[in-house]
Amino acid sequence: MGTIGNPRDYLILTNNPLVPACMEGKGLYTIDFRPELSYREILTLVRDKVYLGHTLYTHPLAGSVKPNETPYKSVIVSMVPHQFDSQQAEIIANAIAVFDKFKPIGWELNERILRDFQLIDYTLLAGAIGFDAAAGLSKKI
Repeated sequence: MGTIGNPRDYLILTNNPLVPACMEGKGLYTIDFRPELSYREILTLVRDKVYLGHTLYTHPLAGSVKPNETPYKSVIVSMVPHQFDSQQAEIIANAIAVFDKFKPIGWELNERILRDFQLIDYTLLAGAIGFDAAAGLSKKI
């Protein structure tokens, strides 16, 4: 992973609606919110960025929630390409392989469960960059 550097270089790729709801308007982060994308499609988007030379700032499989258990994923890459990094390319390729290894659980996710998974993903993201998750949530309330 790249060193967590200047927040103005962060591009947050996410399908989690809680991320823009809590973090937009802070002036520090650019959020590419893609609600139509699946978890795997977010990983693929990250892979494409890394292959173009964007720096991977957060691990694509951070947290203890298995990729087949949640529909939400947020990953930070650099806003602009810097230099291709084969180790980062391997990290994202392995993350996609891990995702593909898990079979979908097939359970029905009601609104309460979806909100819980949104909160987990948002909290992991906020913690990785030192963003005050509680302050962001208070903006939403």
